[in-house]
Amino acid sequence: MKLPRRHRFSRWDGSQRTPLDPDEVMGALANDLMEFGDLRWAMRNLASRGMKIPQGGYLKGLREMMRELRDRKRAALQRYDLSSIFEGFREKLDEVLKMERDRIQEWFDKPESEDSLFSDTVLKQVAKRNKETLDALPKDLAAQINALEKYEFLNPDAQRKFLELLNELRKSMASTFFQDIENMLKNMSDGDLERMKDMLKDLNDMIERKANGQDPGFEDFMQKFGDMFGDNPPQNLDQLLQQMREQMAAAQSLLNSMSPQQRAQLQAMMAGRFGDPALNEQMQRLAEALGDPGGSQYRFGGDESIDMDAAMQLMRDLSSMDDMIDQLSDAERSGSLDNLDDDLLRKLLGDEAGDDLDQLKQLLKALEEAGYIRPTDDNRFELTPRGSRVIGQKALGEIYARLKKQNLGNHAVPEEGRFGERLEETKPYEFGDPFHLHMPRTIRNAINRNGPRTPVQLAHGDFEIYRSELVSSTATAMLVDLSWSMALRGSFQAAKKVALALHNLITSQYPKDSFYIIGFAAYAKELKAHDLPYLQWDEYVLGTNMQHALLLAEKLLSKHQTGSKQIIMISDGEPTAHLENGEAQFAYPPTPRTIRATFRAVKHCTTRGIAINTFMLEQSYYLKAFMDEIARINGGRVFYTNPEELGEYILVDYVEHKRKRLARRA
Repeated sequence: MKLPRRHRFSRWDGSQRTPLDPDEVMGALANDLMEFGDLRWAMRNLASRGMKIPQGGYLKGLREMMRELRDRKRAALQRYDLSSIFEGFREKLDEVLKMERDRIQEWFDKPESEDSLFSDTVLKQVAKRNKETLDALPKDLAAQINALEKYEFLNPDAQRKFLELLNELRKSMASTFFQDIENMLKNMSDGDLERMKDMLKDLNDMIERKANGQDPGFEDFMQKFGDMFGDNPPQNLDQLLQQMREQMAAAQSLLNSMSPQQRAQLQAMMAGRFGDPALNEQMQRLAEALGDPGGSQYRFGGDESIDMDAAMQLMRDLSSMDDMIDQLSDAERSGSLDNLDDDLLRKLLGDEAGDDLDQLKQLLKALEEAGYIRPTDDNRFELTPRGSRVIGQKALGEIYARLKKQNLGNHAVPEEGRFGERLEETKPYEFGDPFHLHMPRTIRNAINRNGPRTPVQLAHGDFEIYRSELVSSTATAMLVDLSWSMALRGSFQAAKKVALALHNLITSQYPKDSFYIIGFAAYAKELKAHDLPYLQWDEYVLGTNMQHALLLAEKLLSKHQTGSKQIIMISDGEPTAHLENGEAQFAYPPTPRTIRATFRAVKHCTTRGIAINTFMLEQSYYLKAFMDEIARINGGRVFYTNPEELGEYILVDYVEHKRKRLARRA
């Protein structure tokens, strides 16, 4: 018997990952695409800034990841004080000196006896000599440690602690090259030092063989010394060399971040610390083979103490942060996420950031699988007509959202319920409406009024009928000013968005209508809706040729013999160009010849029954006088608005066919 599948559900907490919604991705990049007309740039900007996701969460972008890394780096620099490294060594050395001085004082304070008079005298002389030696120690920490290496301690415990301090310095010296030294130098015994010397010699020989093109013998090396490299040993010589270079860079960064006095003191403390010329020679040979490690300089301003091991780890972390910031910065500039180190990002910022990066890498794939973009022959991507429609739907949705706040509906019928084709929507019956009764809702209204009883008693107020819409076809040509001034004043994107929105509205809700888009600057040309997102102004071509745009619109609209015909013109200035013998003639300020040519084009449209409704994004005395004359000749309307409200004005005018002149809103 097959057991039923069991599912477990949990409350949404924002951490669960869902597949990216291609519509949401398109909506997130639409504004950049409309503004700059470059899909690659829009995708790069989206990956940089991230995007909101439907469940209320946020997909981090590269910029946010860089900000978090910089914040963490800044917090570390403001937290620690590198001078505390010496304080740790100083405290340990002071403890050694105190223990030794206490023992010296014990010898001084020991009472003398006749039986041991000679020996007591000798002990006091030794104690006096040692006290003089300690009193003569230099104040410099490194010099004190060097001097005490030849000192004969009276206190065995003090000597043991001093040897522990020396071993710690030796480990710090070894950590200049190797990250994991716990297994490399366990007790700092003579046997450990001898084995380390053998390992360094074999390592140097292996590097030399590699440089000469010979087999370095890495496997033999690891069989012999692999236990010295911790739980995660390198897998090949290149990996080992990279680890050592990173460690050397961390050590150099630590030195670079110190003051000159601190740097000199630390180098003096660790120099020749193993006390074995052959071992020191192998270390010098290794340093020369690895070359200049580089290293950064960091400015610390905190007051929290840190020891040597933690400081080295901090330098590695800061270097990793710098490396990741550089990778993210390069990815932001290039738009390519392929070279980002996912493992390093997860290590620094956690799995959530790694998951965000994975989703950012899926943006293009999600759009391509949804059919919104497609690859081109030159290894780029372009919008498909379906992708353009999605952007148009978003633009339309934004306009509707603003209209909803003003309690304006989205139906195209000026007189609801009167004549025309029946819709599936209903309304209460009013006198004069065609009696297209919706029986289920009518009966339900009566039951809601009287309660569930039979027979059902109907009253006039219970009747509910199907709505109907006025059936009419409209051919519209939208003229969009592409001159440089539109972009300069921030109007260009708004004009493109409203053209896409109106195209989407007409094709989806009014299939009997026709819609053309004409762009005009020095010349006019017909545009396709799917080209609008890529459309850019030409800053090198001067002119606002309304005459050519009107003539082209008249030609396109003349193909429609029935229904109403209208021109919607979006501009921000007077005409500054017209055609003569097929060539654009530009002049600013506008010449009388340009004005007359434009008025003639208006009259041509008027005689063919084409209404011209102009939406002006700028107003001045001369501009208003010019537009008023167009309205007088044609009988159309002039709307003075701004880029933010352009879509609302055009959509309301198209949908509701209001016959009034709208003043610019305050």
